[in-house]
Amino acid sequence: MTEKENMTEKKVWFITGAGRGMGTDIAKAALAAGHAVVATGRNPERVAQAVGESEDLLAVKLDVTDSNDAADAIQAAVDRFGRIDVIVNNAGNFYAGFFEEITPEDFRTQIETTMFGPMNVTRAALPVLRAQRSGLVVTISSTAGIAGGEFLTAYAASKFGVEGWAESLAPEIAPFGIRTMIVEPGFFRTELLTPESTSYAASTIEDYAERTEQTVTAWQGMNGQQGGDPAKLADTLIQLAELDEPPLRFAAGADAVGVFETRAKQLQDQADAHRELSSHLAHDDA
Repeated sequence: MTEKENMTEKKVWFITGAGRGMGTDIAKAALAAGHAVVATGRNPERVAQAVGESEDLLAVKLDVTDSNDAADAIQAAVDRFGRIDVIVNNAGNFYAGFFEEITPEDFRTQIETTMFGPMNVTRAALPVLRAQRSGLVVTISSTAGIAGGEFLTAYAASKFGVEGWAESLAPEIAPFGIRTMIVEPGFFRTELLTPESTSYAASTIEDYAERTEQTVTAWQGMNGQQGGDPAKLADTLIQLAELDEPPLRFAAGADAVGVFETRAKQLQDQADAHRELSSHLAHDDA
């Protein structure tokens, strides 16, 4: 049996941002479950070192902001394994700060990585998945894609964008046997709040100075103390990917469930608050 024929016995996972953090955990979990993994990152040597040696591992260079890189990485996956079954859009970073203090360049960089990045990878992968008439596109979003908050304007904007894109993509590709799943983690003990992943806007406006100092201090103190276990989330994603009907959204963590519930109540309350006024906006002849 050739290597490509053997792929009918296992799934092929294509994971972005696999050089560290949650991406590494997902890659390890997929390998442990007996799947093949295409683990990608800007430095493939670092990716291979982080994930560990395996005959079922292919480490590939991928900068998700580069559409040519995305196309090349997808082709490398198909050349090696013959197919792709699960795409995990995980690569990300975090530009934090008050909106007035985040530079336009940093705001755009945030959007390029965490919104356009998943789009670049998925656009490159969809022809393969359509030809197979199967596949699952998993996008790691955030509770910041459900509810915004101060210091999150750039990050939440990108995650709200990802949520709308993935939800709208779902019915477009469902007729081809392709599913989408949006994962909204709460606070997990990943590397998102490390200096390597998080960039804080320079404090330049006195009106925000005290709140900036308090927020940065609190978040830096939270790094490494988050309650969620990324290895457990990785194992859970493997289980969800096996379902015939994966959920459109998955609240990852008890805190994420709380955000979902609070947001649902807020929307209902907002709908009720001015229901009569909202309901009298039609043309008189309608």
